[in-house]
Amino acid sequence: MTTPELIIFDCDGVLIDSEPIASRTLAVALQGAGIAITPGESHRIFTGNAESDIRRICAETYGLDEVDAVFSRWHASLYSEFAVSLKPMAGMVELVAGLSVPKCVASNSTFARLEASLGRTALWPLFAPHIFSAQAVPRPKPAPDLLLHCAKAFAVPPSHCIMVDDSPHGIASAGSAGMLAIGFVDENDPRRGRADLLAEAGAAQVARGAVELAKILNSLVPEGIAPAAGMEAVPHD
Repeated sequence: MTTPELIIFDCDGVLIDSEPIASRTLAVALQGAGIAITPGESHRIFTGNAESDIRRICAETYGLDEVDAVFSRWHASLYSEFAVSLKPMAGMVELVAGLSVPKCVASNSTFARLEASLGRTALWPLFAPHIFSAQAVPRPKPAPDLLLHCAKAFAVPPSHCIMVDDSPHGIASAGSAGMLAIGFVDENDPRRGRADLLAEAGAAQVARGAVELAKILNSLVPEGIAPAAGMEAVPHD
Protein backbone atom coordinates (compact mmCIF):
# COMPACT_ATOMS: atom_id res chain seq x y z
CA MET A 1 0.00 0.00 0.00
CA THR A 2 0.99 3.66 -0.18
CA THR A 3 2.49 5.20 2.95
CA PRO A 4 -0.04 4.89 5.79
CA GLU A 5 -1.39 8.18 7.11
CA LEU A 6 -3.79 6.80 9.73
CA ILE A 7 -3.84 3.67 11.90
CA ILE A 8 -7.30 2.70 13.17
CA PHE A 9 -7.63 0.36 16.14
CA ASP A 10 -10.55 -1.72 17.26
CA CYS A 11 -10.94 -1.51 21.03
CA ASP A 12 -12.16 -4.74 22.66
CA GLY A 13 -9.66 -7.55 22.25
CA VAL A 14 -7.06 -5.31 20.60
CA LEU A 15 -6.44 -2.42 22.98
CA ILE A 16 -8.08 -3.81 26.11
CA ASP A 17 -8.63 -7.33 27.46
CA SER A 18 -12.37 -6.83 27.84
CA GLU A 19 -13.94 -9.60 25.78
CA PRO A 20 -13.73 -12.43 28.37
CA ILE A 21 -15.32 -10.11 30.96
CA ALA A 22 -18.09 -9.08 28.59
CA SER A 23 -18.83 -12.64 27.48
CA ARG A 24 -18.97 -13.95 31.05
CA THR A 25 -21.15 -11.17 32.45
CA LEU A 26 -23.52 -11.29 29.46
CA ALA A 27 -23.92 -15.04 29.89
CA VAL A 28 -24.79 -14.54 33.56
CA ALA A 29 -27.34 -11.83 32.69
CA LEU A 30 -28.97 -14.06 30.07
CA GLN A 31 -28.97 -17.04 32.41
CA GLY A 32 -30.80 -14.89 34.94
CA ALA A 33 -33.45 -14.31 32.28
CA GLY A 34 -33.90 -18.04 31.75
CA ILE A 35 -31.65 -18.51 28.71
CA ALA A 36 -29.30 -21.50 28.82
CA ILE A 37 -25.98 -20.17 27.52
CA THR A 38 -22.40 -20.62 28.66
CA PRO A 39 -19.69 -17.93 28.72
CA GLY A 40 -17.96 -19.78 25.89
CA GLU A 41 -21.09 -19.75 23.76
CA SER A 42 -21.65 -16.10 24.59
CA HIS A 43 -18.11 -15.33 23.46
CA ARG A 44 -18.47 -17.23 20.19
CA ILE A 45 -21.88 -15.81 19.29
CA PHE A 46 -21.66 -12.19 20.36
CA THR A 47 -18.02 -11.07 20.26
CA GLY A 48 -17.43 -8.38 17.64
CA ASN A 49 -21.10 -7.46 17.29
CA ALA A 50 -22.55 -4.04 18.00
CA GLU A 51 -24.91 -3.98 20.98
CA SER A 52 -27.85 -3.35 18.67
CA ASP A 53 -27.08 -6.66 16.94
CA ILE A 54 -26.59 -8.47 20.25
CA ARG A 55 -30.00 -7.24 21.40
CA ARG A 56 -31.59 -8.38 18.15
CA ILE A 57 -30.01 -11.84 18.37
CA CYS A 58 -31.15 -12.23 21.97
CA ALA A 59 -34.71 -11.29 21.05
CA GLU A 60 -35.00 -13.16 17.75
CA THR A 61 -32.89 -16.26 18.40
CA TYR A 62 -33.34 -16.74 22.13
CA GLY A 63 -36.78 -15.21 22.58
CA LEU A 64 -35.55 -12.80 25.23
CA ASP A 65 -38.29 -10.66 26.73
CA GLU A 66 -37.66 -7.37 28.54
CA VAL A 67 -34.47 -6.78 26.57
CA ASP A 68 -33.94 -3.30 28.02
CA ALA A 69 -34.17 -4.54 31.61
CA VAL A 70 -31.82 -7.46 31.03
CA PHE A 71 -29.25 -5.29 29.25
CA SER A 72 -29.48 -2.64 31.95
CA ARG A 73 -28.56 -5.29 34.53
CA TRP A 74 -25.77 -6.53 32.27
CA HIS A 75 -24.32 -3.04 31.90
CA ALA A 76 -24.27 -2.55 35.67
CA SER A 77 -22.44 -5.85 36.17
CA LEU A 78 -20.10 -5.29 33.21
CA TYR A 79 -19.05 -1.80 34.22
CA SER A 80 -18.52 -2.85 37.84
CA GLU A 81 -16.27 -5.67 36.66
CA PHE A 82 -14.39 -3.32 34.34
CA ALA A 83 -13.70 -1.06 37.33
CA VAL A 84 -11.87 -3.79 39.23
CA SER A 85 -10.33 -6.14 36.67
CA LEU A 86 -10.00 -4.57 33.22
CA LYS A 87 -6.47 -4.24 31.84
CA PRO A 88 -4.92 -3.10 28.56
CA MET A 89 -3.67 -5.84 26.26
CA ALA A 90 -0.04 -6.61 27.02
CA GLY A 91 2.35 -4.14 25.39
CA MET A 92 -0.37 -2.08 23.78
CA VAL A 93 0.10 1.11 25.82
CA GLU A 94 3.77 1.18 24.84
CA LEU A 95 3.03 0.45 21.19
CA VAL A 96 0.39 3.16 20.87
CA ALA A 97 2.54 5.69 22.70
CA GLY A 98 5.35 5.06 20.21
CA LEU A 99 3.35 5.42 17.01
CA SER A 100 4.71 7.97 14.57
CA VAL A 101 1.52 8.41 12.53
CA PRO A 102 -2.00 9.61 13.48
CA LYS A 103 -4.22 7.05 15.17
CA CYS A 104 -7.79 6.59 16.36
CA VAL A 105 -10.22 4.05 17.80
CA ALA A 106 -13.16 2.61 15.84
CA SER A 107 -15.37 0.40 18.00
CA ASN A 108 -18.77 -1.23 17.69
CA SER A 109 -19.19 -0.55 21.41
CA THR A 110 -21.37 2.30 22.61
CA PHE A 111 -19.58 5.45 23.68
CA ALA A 112 -20.78 4.87 27.26
CA ARG A 113 -19.09 1.48 27.26
CA LEU A 114 -15.92 2.94 25.74
CA GLU A 115 -15.78 5.48 28.55
CA ALA A 116 -16.36 2.73 31.15
CA SER A 117 -13.68 0.48 29.65
CA LEU A 118 -11.00 2.18 27.58
CA GLY A 119 -11.57 5.31 29.64
CA ARG A 120 -10.21 3.52 32.71
CA THR A 121 -6.85 2.87 31.10
CA ALA A 122 -3.77 4.86 30.13
CA LEU A 123 -4.78 4.36 26.49
CA TRP A 124 -7.65 6.86 26.59
CA PRO A 125 -5.49 10.02 26.67
CA LEU A 126 -3.28 8.59 23.92
CA PHE A 127 -6.27 8.57 21.56
CA ALA A 128 -8.68 11.23 22.83
CA PRO A 129 -10.58 12.92 21.31
CA HIS A 130 -10.30 10.51 18.36
CA ILE A 131 -12.35 7.67 19.86
CA PHE A 132 -15.24 6.74 17.58
CA SER A 133 -18.26 4.56 18.35
CA ALA A 134 -20.55 2.90 15.84
CA GLN A 135 -23.29 5.02 17.41
CA ALA A 136 -21.99 7.84 15.21
CA VAL A 137 -22.87 6.11 11.93
CA PRO A 138 -25.90 4.38 10.37
CA ARG A 139 -24.37 0.89 10.34
CA PRO A 140 -21.79 -0.81 12.59
CA LYS A 141 -18.98 -3.07 11.42
CA PRO A 142 -18.91 -5.16 9.19
CA ALA A 143 -20.35 -2.27 7.16
CA PRO A 144 -17.63 0.25 6.20
CA ASP A 145 -19.47 3.27 7.65
CA LEU A 146 -17.45 3.66 10.87
CA LEU A 147 -14.06 3.30 9.23
CA LEU A 148 -14.97 5.76 6.48
CA HIS A 149 -16.13 8.13 9.24
CA CYS A 150 -12.66 7.87 10.80
CA ALA A 151 -10.89 8.51 7.51
CA LYS A 152 -13.08 11.54 6.85
CA ALA A 153 -12.37 12.94 10.32
CA PHE A 154 -8.65 12.94 9.51
CA ALA A 155 -9.12 13.92 5.84
CA VAL A 156 -7.18 10.81 4.83
CA PRO A 157 -8.05 8.64 1.79
CA PRO A 158 -9.21 5.16 2.87
CA SER A 159 -6.42 3.61 0.81
CA HIS A 160 -3.92 5.32 3.13
CA CYS A 161 -5.44 3.77 6.29
CA ILE A 162 -4.60 0.63 8.26
CA MET A 163 -7.24 -1.10 10.38
CA VAL A 164 -6.20 -3.40 13.26
CA ASP A 165 -9.00 -5.68 14.44
CA ASP A 166 -9.44 -9.03 16.18
CA SER A 167 -12.86 -9.76 14.68
CA PRO A 168 -13.82 -10.95 11.19
CA HIS A 169 -16.44 -8.17 11.29
CA GLY A 170 -13.72 -5.54 11.57
CA ILE A 171 -11.54 -7.14 8.92
CA ALA A 172 -14.48 -7.29 6.52
CA SER A 173 -15.29 -3.66 7.32
CA ALA A 174 -11.77 -2.61 6.39
CA GLY A 175 -11.98 -4.49 3.11
CA SER A 176 -15.27 -2.84 2.24
CA ALA A 177 -13.81 0.57 3.09
CA GLY A 178 -10.75 0.00 0.87
CA MET A 179 -8.32 -0.10 3.80
CA LEU A 180 -5.48 -2.49 4.62
CA ALA A 181 -6.64 -4.89 7.34
CA ILE A 182 -4.28 -6.31 9.95
CA GLY A 183 -5.66 -9.07 12.14
CA PHE A 184 -4.80 -9.21 15.84
CA VAL A 185 -4.81 -12.30 18.06
CA ASP A 186 -4.01 -12.29 21.76
CA GLU A 187 -0.81 -14.29 22.05
CA ASN A 188 -2.27 -16.02 25.13
CA ASP A 189 -5.63 -16.84 23.52
CA PRO A 190 -6.10 -20.64 23.58
CA ARG A 191 -8.63 -20.62 20.74
CA ARG A 192 -7.20 -22.38 17.70
CA GLY A 193 -7.92 -21.21 14.20
CA ARG A 194 -8.56 -17.60 15.21
CA ALA A 195 -5.79 -16.31 12.95
CA ASP A 196 -7.15 -18.41 10.09
CA LEU A 197 -10.61 -16.85 10.50
CA LEU A 198 -9.11 -13.36 10.26
CA ALA A 199 -7.06 -14.28 7.21
CA GLU A 200 -10.15 -15.77 5.56
CA ALA A 201 -12.02 -12.52 6.28
CA GLY A 202 -9.35 -10.59 4.37
CA ALA A 203 -6.55 -9.73 6.80
CA ALA A 204 -3.31 -9.07 4.90
CA GLN A 205 -1.32 -10.21 7.95
CA VAL A 206 -2.20 -11.42 11.44
CA ALA A 207 -0.23 -10.35 14.51
CA ARG A 208 -0.02 -12.49 17.64
CA GLY A 209 0.39 -9.92 20.36
CA ALA A 210 1.77 -6.39 20.47
CA VAL A 211 5.36 -7.26 19.59
CA GLU A 212 4.34 -8.91 16.32
CA LEU A 213 1.99 -6.03 15.59
CA ALA A 214 4.84 -3.56 16.07
CA LYS A 215 6.97 -5.51 13.61
CA ILE A 216 4.19 -5.52 11.02
CA LEU A 217 3.51 -1.80 11.42
CA ASN A 218 7.22 -1.02 11.24
CA SER A 219 7.34 -2.76 7.88
CA LEU A 220 4.55 -0.49 6.62
CA VAL A 221 5.37 2.86 8.23
CA PRO A 222 8.59 4.42 6.92
CA GLU A 223 9.28 6.27 10.17
CA GLY A 224 8.81 3.08 12.15
CA ILE A 225 7.59 2.78 15.71
CA ALA A 226 9.70 3.89 18.63
CA PRO A 227 11.03 0.94 20.70
CA ALA A 228 8.67 0.58 23.64
CA ALA A 229 9.40 -0.03 27.30
CA GLY A 230 8.72 -3.64 28.18
CA MET A 231 8.87 -4.71 24.51
CA GLU A 232 11.85 -5.95 22.58
CA ALA A 233 13.33 -3.36 20.26
CA VAL A 234 11.86 -3.70 16.78
CA PRO A 235 14.45 -2.95 14.07
CA HIS A 236 13.25 -1.02 11.03
CA ASP A 237 14.89 -1.60 7.69
